[in-house]
Amino acid sequence: MQSAFDFGGAPGALPNSLTVWPPDGRNLSADWKPLWQNFALSQVGQSLMRRIDERLGAGALIQPSDPLRIFRMLSLAQVRVVILGQDPYHGPHQAQGVAFSVPEGITIPPSLRNIFKEIQRESQASSPLSPSPLPFSGQLDRWVEQGVLLLNTVLTVEQGLPASHAQWGWEVWTDQVITAVAQAEQPVVFMLWGAHAQAKHKLIDAASGPQGIAPRHLVLQANHPSPLSALRGPHPFIGCGHFSAANAFLQTHTLAPIKW
Repeated sequence: MQSAFDFGGAPGALPNSLTVWPPDGRNLSADWKPLWQNFALSQVGQSLMRRIDERLGAGALIQPSDPLRIFRMLSLAQVRVVILGQDPYHGPHQAQGVAFSVPEGITIPPSLRNIFKEIQRESQASSPLSPSPLPFSGQLDRWVEQGVLLLNTVLTVEQGLPASHAQWGWEVWTDQVITAVAQAEQPVVFMLWGAHAQAKHKLIDAASGPQGIAPRHLVLQANHPSPLSALRGPHPFIGCGHFSAANAFLQTHTLAPIKW
C-alpha cells in the first residue's frame, strides 16, 4: 500500500516533511529488516500505517521525512551506546530521523545545547587545559557513525504538535528495538534521561538475562537535559558524568571510546 503525497507546492510544506508512506523497509540494515517486517505486518503496525496514511491524506505536515533513517545508518550489531529520546522535534526543519539531532544550519535546540554543555564540562574536568569546544552544529551523524543509537520512542510527529503520534503504535516497535539491543551479547551503554526513558529500564533488565548475574550492560539515569529539568534534583543532568562513564565502560570491555 505504498502511497505518495506531493506537498511541494502546498502552503507550509517543509523539506523534512513525510511524503512517502509507509516507509520502505527493504533497505534497512540487514539485522533490523526482519524485526521491522514483522512489526509492519502486525495488527499494531497495520493500525499505525493506516492512521498516518489518513493524516497525510488530510494534508497534515508530518515529520521527519524518513522516520526509519537511524535504522538505515546503524546496524544492530554496531550499537555500542543507546540514547533514548521521546518524539521528534516538532519545529520547522528540525526532525531528521535521529533523536536529538538537527540538520546542519538549524539552531541547536535547548536540550541538545545542554547535552553539549555537559560534554564540555566533563572534558574540562578531565583535561582542564584543553576542554572540548561547544559545537556549532547540532548534526549528530558523527555519533551514529561510531555506534550511538539515537532513538526516539515515537518516530513521527505533526508540525507544531508535540507528542501528536504518541500511543499510535510506534512505542511497540521501539520497545522491540530496545529489547533486541539488550539481548545482544556485546556490552552496551544505555543512557536514560527523564522519566519517559527511565520507564524502559525494565525492558533492558528483562532482556539482559537471569537476575543474580553480573549485568553485561551499563544503564545510566539522570533528569532530562531540557532547561526545565537539567539542573533539578535528585539526579540533575548537568553534572551527571554520563559521557565519561560510557567511555570508561567501553574501554573496560576493549571497545573504542566515543568521540563526543
